Amino acid sequence: MKHDQIPAERRTVLRLALALGAATAVHLIPTGPVRTPARSGGAPPPPASGPPARAQAGSGAYRLRPMTSTAPPRFLPAAPPVRTRPIEKLPAPGSDALVLTFDDGPDPRYTPDILATLRRYGARAMFFVCGEMAVENRDLLREMADDGHVVGNHSWSHPLIPKLSRGAIRDELGSTSEVVEKTLGAPPLWYRAPYGAWNRNSFEIGAAMGMEPMAWTLDTLDWTSPGTDTIVRRVDKGAAPGVVVLSHDAGGNRSQSVAALRRYLPALIGKGYRPTVPHRS
Repeated sequence: MKHDQIPAERRTVLRLALALGAATAVHLIPTGPVRTPARSGGAPPPPASGPPARAQAGSGAYRLRPMTSTAPPRFLPAAPPVRTRPIEKLPAPGSDALVLTFDDGPDPRYTPDILATLRRYGARAMFFVCGEMAVENRDLLREMADDGHVVGNHSWSHPLIPKLSRGAIRDELGSTSEVVEKTLGAPPLWYRAPYGAWNRNSFEIGAAMGMEPMAWTLDTLDWTSPGTDTIVRRVDKGAAPGVVVLSHDAGGNRSQSVAALRRYLPALIGKGYRPTVPHRS
């Protein structure tokens, strides 16, 4: 079932209710299992007290030490520890890094324009794809990987995960990982729960498949079609070191998301921000 066929009222109620819950549930990346990321060749610079320093977009990446780094083959139980909260922002980032993420795709109507804009400015992003979309648009998955973007798992059909059995969660995540692996040669290392609705089963099953859970810091709410100006204003207001920005490249009419990216991406770079992606080490 395509996302734009899901009743709009149902999706809106679910998203708003879960967004309110998620807003108070997670604020920072868990400490301990994740080490302070470092740039290649040295330690991260201390946080800047003023505006972020100007840097080239897309250069370098932050590395996280995953709790799933020694996870057994997919579908087997993951040895503890397993995360109980998703990663929401880059820990102790430098003065210039933030992460742009796009959910629900790939969609041939909007994803190519988003990829073209990112390519134009040398920026990298994370794409959390749904299996039912990915299986029909494998060429876009390859384009994402070729451009250095991270392809993550967003389930197969965008269900409400806490309503599913363990077996159903395994099928939703496993089938999408399989499509990504067959297309790109490796399974995804990151996943995001639809609607931001996580539960213990999803953390455990995701870890068993070798994936880390990635949430977000800044929600553009672009899925509500608030207008391009509003999306741009939200990104401009919420941008900060280590922030993870949530947008969408599918699931409905995403023309505003495309238009907004064309405006806020060069603006972020002009302020010295460096859109990057987390790499696991």
